[in-house]
Amino acid sequence: MTTSEDYVDAGEAIDQGNLSGKIPGGEVAPPVTADVNYERILNAREEPHNWLTYYGAYNGQRYSPLDQINTDNVKRLAPAWVFQAGTTGLIAGASTYSFEAAPIVVDGIMFVTGWDGWIWALDAKTGVEIWRYKHAVPFDVSLCCGNVNRGCAVAQGKVFFVTANARLLALDATTGKPVWAKTFGDVRAGESATVAPLVVKNMVIVGSSGGEFGVRGHLDAFDLENGEHQWRCYMVPKPGEPGSETWPSDGEAWARGGANCWVTSTFDPETNLLYVGTGNPAPDFDGEVREGDNLYTDSIVAVDVDSGQIRWHYQCTPHDVWDYDSIAECILFEHEGRKLLGHFDKNGYFFVVDRTNGELVNITPFVDRIDWGAITRDGQMTRRKYPEKEGEPVHFYPGPAGAKEWTHASYSPKTELFYVPVQDTGATATRRRREFKESIPYWGAGVQVDADDMAGSVSAFDANGEEKWRWRNELPMCASTLATGGDLVFAGEATGEFNALDARTGELLWQFQCGSGHHSSPTTYMVDGRQYIAVAVGWGG
Repeated sequence: MTTSEDYVDAGEAIDQGNLSGKIPGGEVAPPVTADVNYERILNAREEPHNWLTYYGAYNGQRYSPLDQINTDNVKRLAPAWVFQAGTTGLIAGASTYSFEAAPIVVDGIMFVTGWDGWIWALDAKTGVEIWRYKHAVPFDVSLCCGNVNRGCAVAQGKVFFVTANARLLALDATTGKPVWAKTFGDVRAGESATVAPLVVKNMVIVGSSGGEFGVRGHLDAFDLENGEHQWRCYMVPKPGEPGSETWPSDGEAWARGGANCWVTSTFDPETNLLYVGTGNPAPDFDGEVREGDNLYTDSIVAVDVDSGQIRWHYQCTPHDVWDYDSIAECILFEHEGRKLLGHFDKNGYFFVVDRTNGELVNITPFVDRIDWGAITRDGQMTRRKYPEKEGEPVHFYPGPAGAKEWTHASYSPKTELFYVPVQDTGATATRRRREFKESIPYWGAGVQVDADDMAGSVSAFDANGEEKWRWRNELPMCASTLATGGDLVFAGEATGEFNALDARTGELLWQFQCGSGHHSSPTTYMVDGRQYIAVAVGWGG
């Protein structure tokens, strides 16, 4: 672990005239987040003018009861302000950089993270920058899929975010200056970090990235106040642990097994469980070197938040050879008296399980083209095609990007519908066996995506898996949806359009061209009695 003194030497705050905690013009920035604690986050939806945590609340619904903007007046929605980040950048080996964050808003102050170690504090009413901070990320960090960051967390006067070189940082929320920093991944082995932290009780919860480099995924908890490490939960069991029988008994396939936790967990205070989706096994496409179901890859995993112990799991794609991470959000909801969890998986199926014990309730396909295999309503799986022979190409739907990317579905308790961003694409994988080498991509295949055969939609489903409506798009939908009490669903497009749909019918009610692609998670909040919709935009390469 590093100390805060070590960290400041490695990555000082970048002074661009705004690091003293002052708004341009000399006004001192107000103290913020000091009284944000577990109790407030637990009851986050009781203060809908704020967006206190990554999904808006622990349940992952990405729903706000704010209804000042509604189906009747959304057509009058107009830009209030635009903040230009004023920075671009790439890390060697990364294919893209983009905004992927969900803006956090606390009492009129917005916190938003960007690529390459950047984080900003803004006036949420005007967009004026209060402070900015940059962590000095080494150029040789191994990244699979982009130089990105998905957001921050706030509590007890601090802002928490991770950096690409697998550090968790705590900054003073008023000034942007470092308080403490801890390393929780080995960058030499290919580990990295992109997850938005989650504050639960007195802990900050984060997960690792890097499954494409043959690392062993884990979830970690740190003390809010001083960064002391509380527990680590590995998502691939070592020999002798429960689930280890699903890996080869000889060799070290388990030690490089993947199952990274690179999307933020959800949390149920009644069960005291964190619910996290885990990533693909490694190598992604070559299953012969890791025979078995490969737990707990491609799974919904329930973890006791106090001890870090796994309580139950449900595996969505046993022995995955299609790169179907199950990292997508675990949405908590109640239906017909049961405490349930909804999960839209990259493999094209919508899973509903009992969140108290992991018991399967139902499974439904949510995309039209699925030919990698089939899963019955009771969870039985049949496999049809996968890259089995060396050098022989195999085409399958959905492709490795999934029927839904990491970006999130939302759920409205008002309409009792889920709103999922769908991408209908295929790909061809050709197996190419590679020996494992530390920090070198460990895919096991070459992949070509169908660039000329793409479609997408925002689709609405009920808890039984019945599709209620579909708003179609010519290109895949690659950004999170947001549901509101105004019976609206907001969703951005890769081509820059930001849309408002009627939550009950799917009718397009409003559209605005933002000038760049959407690959992030919009949020909503209120300042001085006026509701705002905020979305981070920018998708480059």
